[in-house]
Amino acid sequence: MVQPTPSIERQFRAVERIERLLEIVSSALDGAGIPDAVIEGNAAATWVATRDAVAVRATKDLDVLLRRNDIERVEGVLAPLGFISADVKAPPVFMEASDPLPNQGIHVIVSNEKVRAHSHFAAPDVQAALRSRSGDMVVELLPLVIMKLNAFRRHDQVYLEDLFRVGLIDAKLAAQVPSVLLGRLRHVRDTMEWFTEPPKF
Repeated sequence: MVQPTPSIERQFRAVERIERLLEIVSSALDGAGIPDAVIEGNAAATWVATRDAVAVRATKDLDVLLRRNDIERVEGVLAPLGFISADVKAPPVFMEASDPLPNQGIHVIVSNEKVRAHSHFAAPDVQAALRSRSGDMVVELLPLVIMKLNAFRRHDQVYLEDLFRVGLIDAKLAAQVPSVLLGRLRHVRDTMEWFTEPPKF
């Protein structure tokens, strides 16, 4: 097997692609009056950038919080812009028709509903969001942390580590985390690498 040659350009193009998708989708939904919020990795990156832009972690897809009764309208708004929906799961994944890869698409999370049956909490309401400097609606910090603790996959823990390192998760925020999830937050704090004194809670 021929070993592929590493390419920094490909990494840069992947980041630029997500930025382009985010701009298109946010602008289209704003124009249609459909409330949305960026969540997951891109939301974490946006929050991390408020403290340290160099610490931002790239992500290959875009996750958006929507109300269930708005999903059909979103399909109608995005279709003329070259997006199709994949029936790989419900809620849908929107992909560019020119490059229809679900793992690089726009993944919908339904607000006020559990992502998985065993989740402790439902996803936050779509109104729990702030407008970023670039104009996108981004989920607020505490709901984002709770989402990550709720899912608690390895990459969720990594994003929590990023938020810890730049000081966004501190004792004040930890005091607002539901008690059933506080052990998970402590686990991330206690197992990550620190170069400063970790917050006590």
